[in-house]
Amino acid sequence: MKLLQGTITSLKTTQTARVKVVRSWQHPLYKKFVKRSKNYMCHYTDLVLTEGDTVEIQETRPLSKTKHFLVTRKIDISKKVETK
Repeated sequence: MKLLQGTITSLKTTQTARVKVVRSWQHPLYKKFVKRSKNYMCHYTDLVLTEGDTVEIQETRPLSKTKHFLVTRKIDISKKVETK
């Protein structure tokens, strides 16, 4: 089973979070570090999540047409800055 870490980008649907996972790798010829990102639709229940939180997701059986991952735990709480 895959375990990935990512940031929540959207919570617009019920019990579904869109998580952006960024991976970086070194190009074999040019030796430059390249970043690639992918969005995963993840199922969650009994967790209080907000956009910007860092979460851990785990691969699971297909729950719907697009949901194949489950949010297992919240790693970091997003820090919001209040402006006056």
